[in-house]
Amino acid sequence: MLTIHGMADSGNCYKPRLLMALLGRPFRHVAVSTLDGGTRQPAFLAANPNGKVPLLELDDGRTLPESNAILCYLGDGTRFVPDDRFARAEMLGWMFFEQYSHEPHIAVRRSLLVAPQLRQAATPQRLADTLAGGHKALAVMEQRLGAAQWLVGDAPSLADIALYAYTHRAGEGGFELTDYPGIRAWLARIEALPDYRPIGWLPGA
Repeated sequence: MLTIHGMADSGNCYKPRLLMALLGRPFRHVAVSTLDGGTRQPAFLAANPNGKVPLLELDDGRTLPESNAILCYLGDGTRFVPDDRFARAEMLGWMFFEQYSHEPHIAVRRSLLVAPQLRQAATPQRLADTLAGGHKALAVMEQRLGAAQWLVGDAPSLADIALYAYTHRAGEGGFELTDYPGIRAWLARIEALPDYRPIGWLPGA
């Protein structure tokens, strides 16, 4: 059985768990936290020298880090990856956007506001910069989702799962979604998918 190492409250760790739930695939979950030094332990660093979660462990012992790489591995051959070559490239484009233009602002600003250990880093300038960057990313998403139900094509893909993880918690980072009706409708569509599970869900819970 596949094993996902990660944190229950992390958006990046939530992505593969949500995909597995939507696919109805069983998996094990091993709690590993960046907050208590768990990701810096020798055994974990041997599996992922970068010392970050999530980490996917295969039955044969191979390990795969990086949330969106894990999504691509788990989603290969499923309905969440388009058959069309160009559409697959579009999907990947949105996933790169999520890590480069979205997560560094929306997820980071939320962490600065809710994590006590990051309070010193939550300077007025850092908060202003992440707020501006986050709204820029949301505007890009709204341009697409104001005219379409999904980020790619006419069905949910890995891109939707990748961007849902932190977008649905944007309010905790001070991002008001009132001005983004397309995004709000898209969030509701994802949450209405069969076998959807919320961020804190773990197998067996």
